[in-house]
Amino acid sequence: MQRALKTSRAANFSAWYQEVVREADLAENSAVRGCMVIRPWGYGIWELIQQGLDRRFKETGHENCYFPLFIPLSFIAKEAEHVEGFAKEMAVVTHHRLKKINGELVPDPDAELTEPLIVRPTSETIIGDSFRNWVSSYRDLPILINQWANVVRWEMRTRLFLRTAEFLWQEGHTAHVDRDDAFAETMRMVEVYREFVETVMAMPVVVGEKTANERFPGADNTYSIEAMMQDGKALQAGTSHYLGTHFAEAQNIKFQAADGTEKHAHTTSWGVSTRLIGGLIMTHGDDDGLRLPPALAPKQIIIVPRLRNEPADADLLKYCNELQAELRKQTTLGAPIRVSIDTKDKNASQKRWDLVRRGVPLIVEIGGREASGGQVSYLRRDKLYNGEKAQSTVLTKDEFVAQVGGILDAMQNGMLLEARERMASRITDSVKGWDELKAHFGASVGDDEDGPSTDNPGWVRASWCRPDGDEMVKIEAQLAQLKITIRNAPLTQPKTFKPCIFTGKPGVEEILIARSY
Repeated sequence: MQRALKTSRAANFSAWYQEVVREADLAENSAVRGCMVIRPWGYGIWELIQQGLDRRFKETGHENCYFPLFIPLSFIAKEAEHVEGFAKEMAVVTHHRLKKINGELVPDPDAELTEPLIVRPTSETIIGDSFRNWVSSYRDLPILINQWANVVRWEMRTRLFLRTAEFLWQEGHTAHVDRDDAFAETMRMVEVYREFVETVMAMPVVVGEKTANERFPGADNTYSIEAMMQDGKALQAGTSHYLGTHFAEAQNIKFQAADGTEKHAHTTSWGVSTRLIGGLIMTHGDDDGLRLPPALAPKQIIIVPRLRNEPADADLLKYCNELQAELRKQTTLGAPIRVSIDTKDKNASQKRWDLVRRGVPLIVEIGGREASGGQVSYLRRDKLYNGEKAQSTVLTKDEFVAQVGGILDAMQNGMLLEARERMASRITDSVKGWDELKAHFGASVGDDEDGPSTDNPGWVRASWCRPDGDEMVKIEAQLAQLKITIRNAPLTQPKTFKPCIFTGKPGVEEILIARSY
C-alpha cells in the first residue's frame, strides 16, 4: 500500500508531525539552535493568516504600527508579575560591539551596555512607555493598535511551529478609559480569533477564561481559544488579556478624566502566532501529509500537465493555460481562486505525491486525452483515504469551471464539520474524582511532553469549586504528575454544577482538563 509518508499518526504522532512539516515543505531547522526557516509554502499559509486577521483588526478599528525589538531591562522590571512569568525565557543583550582577542571574536569588554536590553518576548512594557506619552486626556482614548512582529522566548525544547526560540506573531495592545470599555475589547478580540480560526482554518475551538494559575503574567483576566488536535491534546490557539491598570500604573499611563480627576488607563493585549500552522497540521493532516482548508491554501488548485517531450505538449500546455485563465475568473470563499500550473521536470506521479503531501485542495491532472476531449481530471485532497488509492473525478472543462467554486466551498465546510464531530466525540463529562481522572488519562506520556500519545482519550469537562491557596498548590502538583492542565472555563456554562472533581465540594464552574502542547 503506497502512502506519501513513512510514518503514520497511529504509530508515532510526534514523528508524523515532524515528517509532515518537512515533506510538505513548510519549514526546517535553521543553523541557529531552536529557530526555524519557514519555507515559501509554509510562509504562504502564514501570509493568508495575516491577511485574514489584519482585515478583521482594521474592521474593528485597530491600526498597525511597530515598536523596537529591544526592551530596556528596567521596563520589564517595573512589572513584577510580568518579569517573573518570562524571566527564564528572556534573551539578553549586554554588549554593543565585538573585538578580536587572541584570534577570536568576543564581546568587547569595553563595549558593555550601561543597561542590558531584552530581546522582545512580548511588548506590553515598551508599548506602555509610548502610551504614557500619547495619553493626557480621556479624549485621547481608546488607543487601538496592533503590530506584526517576531518575538524571542528562549525555549530549551523546541518543535517547529509549536515551540521555537523565535517565532512570528501579532500582538494587539489597547488603552481605555475604564474597565467596561477595556473588558469589552478583550471579549471582542477573543471572538475575532474564534470566528477566524473556525471559519478560515476550519479548526473548531472552545472559548473560555483561563484559571488564575494559568493567566498571562500581570493580567486580571485571560481568555483563550482551545483547539483539539487529532491525538486528543489541546492547543492554545490564541489569547486575549484584560490587564486592568497594572501595566498603566507601572508605566505611568495617566489621563485627565471628564470629571477633572487623574486616572490610570485600563489596558488589554491579545495575540496569535505561527503556532496556528502547527494546529492546522494536527487538526487536518492525514497519513499522506497535510490537508489544507481551501481558505488557507496558497494555491487552491494546481494543474499538472502530463508532458511527454513531444510536439503535442504545446497543445496540452495551451489547454492548461486556457483552463487556468477561466478558473482565475471564478471565486470561492469571497475571493478569486488561486491556481497555478506545475511545469517542473518531474513525472506526473511524482508531482501528484508532492502535491498530496503539501495539501493542495484540488490537484488537476491533464493529459492528451483530457485536452483533446475538453475534460478535467481532478483529485480532492479533503478526503481521508485510510490507505485506499485516491480516486480522481472527471468532468468536462465547462462543468468543472462552473462547479469549482462550490466544490471548494464544500471542502471548507466539510473539513470544519469533520473536526467538530471529532472534538465533540472526545470530550467527556462523566469523570468523577481523582481516581477516575487518573484512570482516564492513564500513564504519563514520558519526558517528551510533545511526544506520542496514542492512548490519549481526549478532554475532560468537569465541575470545580475554584480552590485557592495551599489547596490549589496541591491540586497543581497532582495535575503536573499526570501532565495535564486546566485549559479554560468555557464561556458556555450549565445552570447547575456537579461536585468539584478535585475536592468533592459544591461546584461553581465547569472547566476543561487535558494534556496539551
